[in-house]
Amino acid sequence: MEEPLCLVQNGADGVLSPNPEALEVLRGIGQPVVVVAIAGPYRTGKSFLMNQLARRRPGFALGHTVQAQTKGIWMWCLPHPRRANTTLVLLDTEGLGDPNKGDSRNDTWIFTLALLLSSTLVYNSSGTINQQALENLGVVTVLTERVQVRVGDSRDEAAADFVRFFPGFVWAVRDFALELSQDGRRITEDEYLENALRLQPGSSRVVQEQNELRCCLRDFFPERKCFVLPPPADVEAMTRLEELDEGQLRPGFLRQADAFCRHVWDKAPVKALPGGQKVTGSMLASLAERYVAAIASSGVLCLESAVMALATAENTAAVAAAVAEYKQRMERELKLPTASQEALGDVHRRCERRALALFMARVFADKEQRYQGQLMHELEAAKEEFCRRNEAASAERCRAVLRELWQDVEQRLDRGEYAVPGGSRRFQERLRELMEEYRQRPGKGVKAAAALEEFLREREVLVRALCAADQQLSERERERVASDTVVAAAATAASKEAEEAAQARQVEQQRSFEEHRRQLEERLRHEQRVMLEEQERVIEHKLQEQRALLQEDFQSKAEALQEQIKKLQKEKEEIKKPSWRQKALDGLRTAAEICLTGLVCYGVPLLLRRFRHI
Repeated sequence: MEEPLCLVQNGADGVLSPNPEALEVLRGIGQPVVVVAIAGPYRTGKSFLMNQLARRRPGFALGHTVQAQTKGIWMWCLPHPRRANTTLVLLDTEGLGDPNKGDSRNDTWIFTLALLLSSTLVYNSSGTINQQALENLGVVTVLTERVQVRVGDSRDEAAADFVRFFPGFVWAVRDFALELSQDGRRITEDEYLENALRLQPGSSRVVQEQNELRCCLRDFFPERKCFVLPPPADVEAMTRLEELDEGQLRPGFLRQADAFCRHVWDKAPVKALPGGQKVTGSMLASLAERYVAAIASSGVLCLESAVMALATAENTAAVAAAVAEYKQRMERELKLPTASQEALGDVHRRCERRALALFMARVFADKEQRYQGQLMHELEAAKEEFCRRNEAASAERCRAVLRELWQDVEQRLDRGEYAVPGGSRRFQERLRELMEEYRQRPGKGVKAAAALEEFLREREVLVRALCAADQQLSERERERVASDTVVAAAATAASKEAEEAAQARQVEQQRSFEEHRRQLEERLRHEQRVMLEEQERVIEHKLQEQRALLQEDFQSKAEALQEQIKKLQKEKEEIKKPSWRQKALDGLRTAAEICLTGLVCYGVPLLLRRFRHI
């Protein structure tokens, strides 16, 4: 994108709506996306900091008056400066607390969308991290009222699972002019943030509210980072920042801005869903659209519902993309007619393996293997179509060869060479010679015997007529020669050819199922590993928070957290069990039976018995 574009429009009535033009841009991005959103009070320099991340000018619009400049959420998609085949998506949001707006609910939804769409959230404030700065982040405490992980979750259950969905958190303190020291000791920026988030002693309502906010920030954002940045320029120059060259900005600001940018470029992860599924630009567009629609319809966002709706659309697209990949590769690699059914099967296996890998890299939340079963059905149907085309190409090639070889026989017939005593025997001998010449011709394909049988049956009347007219043959010899024609031999060969083709297709279908099972097992092992790592990260985060609470002498809160930890550890043990994978493999077997029962394929009953055995 040459310049930013509004992603979520904020109407004069406070109604949020997605911008179709921006969604179309995102849908054109098939790469994984690193999404960095910035939020914070209005007129604190958010847009200027995002332009530093983009390293481009002009960029997000800057204002030089007290009037808020950014409305809604603006998006800028750029090639990631550090990672190949990855898109950096920058989201600049409307400032919180604009006195001209007068609707805090609108602020909350803008912040919530930035939070849920990003993989790293930058909170931008000015001055210091004091109580007022923390109170400006009070939107975090109402998230449990507006966001659910699953339908029917209580507030506590939702809050416990937010960590799986929420992004990394970076606090950028702008126009910072103090010295980073405490009790006579220099502290780091991160220590400065952590000290500000320590729970305060006391039991008054005010203290409890303050601690609730601190608990939410600590619980929802286990990965926290802080940067303090001095003013970028002198007061006189602040109104024309867009016009200033980098050399006209203060060295201290440039140094800190560079550290901030390098951290985001190097550490901000690709946007991912629970379970590790990487989000592409097109998936991000779907999420944005669904989140905004949920806000407009019910005022409550259910994350699991949005993810499952996304999975339905994405998995359907994954099936279509895999089938298209299979067909394109088959068209490119398959030279019709093939020498045998096995030769077509070799090409099919290569193309199917690639198509299945493409599907596996994209599918997610397919717990019952419904979409893999659909893929299996469509690939089998596509293969059968290639088999039919192969047979048709072979039959046409064979007919062309036979027409060519028959020309000599036809000329002899026209000259009457076989309408003489002993002519029927010579005709039969010539037919056998023709058959041998036919067999020697290469490139006939899988219908060679069947085409020959059909060709000879069409001329069986001629054979019988020549036998009947041959005066050298006795009545018994005429009957024997007529019944002992080359057609019988051709029919036997055709029957054998058909049987061999059917057996080859049985083998192909069995190999296809085993390839589906192999790749599914591989994906399940990967998913299990990712889920365990994610579960361990959540448990470790809860344990760290519990230790912090004990150090801060909040025994009751630490005990309450212990119940969450026990539940998480129990879930971890369930993930480890082999039955977790076996259930999915059973689903694949069922899907395979349904898939193949719905197709008119060779050897299906035998193959289904084989599947059940596996």
